[in-house]
Amino acid sequence: MFWQMWWIAIPLAGIGAGVAKQWLALKGRQLDIAAQVAGEQAAQYAAKIERLEAHVAVLNRIVTDRSGHLADEIDNLRKPAALN
Repeated sequence: MFWQMWWIAIPLAGIGAGVAKQWLALKGRQLDIAAQVAGEQAAQYAAKIERLEAHVAVLNRIVTDRSGHLADEIDNLRKPAALN
């Protein structure tokens, strides 16, 4: 029976291949977008970690400072900066 309907089976196979090709292309684009978003998030997280490490370094200096010089530096930071 299948051999009697070959004129229907061949076009259906071609349509199925076209749909599969479009589906694979869509999935490829989705993966590209997901990779781009992940890369942007990784860059944001890296920048945030860098800022946090800088803050921790300042806090470490404050905690371990045994002289009064750091207190003067902190007071100077509280003053508004002069505009250039």
